[in-house]
Amino acid sequence: MKEAHKKGIKVIMDMVLNHTSTDCKWFQESKKSLDNPYRDYYIWKDTTNNWESFFGGTAWQKDTLTNQYYYHKFDKRMADLNWSNPKVINEVQKVLRFWLDCGVDGFRLDVINFLTTNGITTDNPMKDGVQEHLNDSNQLGVLAAMKKIKSVVNKYENRFVVGEIGSDKIEVLKQYQSPDLLDVVFNFNFGSIDKFSAQRIFNELQSMEKNMSNYPTLFFGSHDMPRMIDRLADGNPEKAVALAALILTAKGVPFIYYGEEIGMHNIVAENIEEMVDIQGKTYYQLALNKGKNSQEALLEGNKHNRDKSRSPMQWNSNAFAGFSTGKSWIEINSDYKEINIENLDHKKNSILKNYKKLIHLRNNEKALQYGLYYKLEYIDNQISFTRIFEKDKITVIVNFGLEKKVSLPKRAKILMGNSNLKPNNFIIYKS
Repeated sequence: MKEAHKKGIKVIMDMVLNHTSTDCKWFQESKKSLDNPYRDYYIWKDTTNNWESFFGGTAWQKDTLTNQYYYHKFDKRMADLNWSNPKVINEVQKVLRFWLDCGVDGFRLDVINFLTTNGITTDNPMKDGVQEHLNDSNQLGVLAAMKKIKSVVNKYENRFVVGEIGSDKIEVLKQYQSPDLLDVVFNFNFGSIDKFSAQRIFNELQSMEKNMSNYPTLFFGSHDMPRMIDRLADGNPEKAVALAALILTAKGVPFIYYGEEIGMHNIVAENIEEMVDIQGKTYYQLALNKGKNSQEALLEGNKHNRDKSRSPMQWNSNAFAGFSTGKSWIEINSDYKEINIENLDHKKNSILKNYKKLIHLRNNEKALQYGLYYKLEYIDNQISFTRIFEKDKITVIVNFGLEKKVSLPKRAKILMGNSNLKPNNFIIYKS
């Protein structure tokens, strides 16, 4: 962290407060007996309700030592903490202070709206054979729990908290963003679009501008979804750069998932041994249980396999992509000898070069950091906006449609791009 701070880089740490590993000392103590001091750190029941794990199957696991079930919202090796227990809250606050005292600049709070603050309530409803997670997320006490978390962070100067809220609905997301809750939330309404649509992207930009009083977040990639270049850009590097231009110039806080800046692609597990991800393995096993053959089950597992976007960073063409000196726990994409930092940094108009130019431009133009929208428009598969900060006015046009010549105002200064817009191209200019 000291070396990062010397370079002006702030460090945000991932913090999981919803659950612990079942190998954690707390859980190991908790399961020893019904009256163990750590028993109520977790949620134990004699009988279960119908709540399902977000990874598939029941959310309850029986422990034979005490003949009770413990609750796990995700994998059975991830036991949920009992946030209705004040001792758990005190322990969590100690953990936060420890890392803040070490100098971390903030936290990324994992699945933070899933905290079990009001205990185990009624069964979840079913719709078309699929369980709706209504009673096991966004419980009434979650906002109070977030305030207790943020009250610790706010005692330290210039710290930042971003929350992962398990929802793509703007009305759910916005309720968690405020000075005494979360500084920003991940806008999955925008970031988790599953297939490219310029109209859909614009609609979400417009919705965030209309419905969120604070800055939204802008991203197209994360560890829980397929790679942006394959999911949204159809494998086209130019389209990937156009999408990058959008998130690095629109109003909001941009997040770049590692590897997007070089156009890293998805990987596909060829067999179940190559699949490390718990979720992928769970769906593979569920498919087998339903009578699918191994290849059909593998297809289902790959569909839910988050490892497709988690392959190691491709630094160079050396063995193991320069990621390590030994074989990694997840397969390295076979294209690493061509798609890597070292190689693309020497190519004139590579994805990496364009990312560097865009980030440099954003860092040097306050209108692209703090500017409000003067206009935000969508015409013929073109998303355009003008942002104003003090006396500066910058316009961005991202073209996903047909070729078009842009009429620039007099004395316009092109910052990046060309006024003769080709499909999947953009222009940024100051006027």
